[in-house]
Amino acid sequence: MSSYLGALSVLGSALLGIGALHLLARLTAVAPDPVQSLPFLSGHDPTEHALSRFHVRWYPVTLIFLAFDVEMLFMYPWAVVVAQSGAGAVVEMFVFLGVLLAGVAWAWREGALRWV
Repeated sequence: MSSYLGALSVLGSALLGIGALHLLARLTAVAPDPVQSLPFLSGHDPTEHALSRFHVRWYPVTLIFLAFDVEMLFMYPWAVVVAQSGAGAVVEMFVFLGVLLAGVAWAWREGALRWV
């Protein structure tokens, strides 16, 4: 039983802390104004449904943005270790950038970057 005493005390402390936070939130809660709690348009009456669909031309733009976002996720750590890794790391990064450039060229050819 003594081996579980530490785990039980941590669990009890966590439950006590969560209960105290819940009680504090309940005591200090302010009744929300129903007009200001509308999901969008700064409290104005909505003219369309909040889950309305976006035009299909925005999806390729989103995918291109995500591709370049992921590229930056790979390039920051690469920039830190490129001096230690040598020429192989530089070649690998240029291959990666070439694949991304091929994707952008394909999107450009398909018209994903046209706004009208």
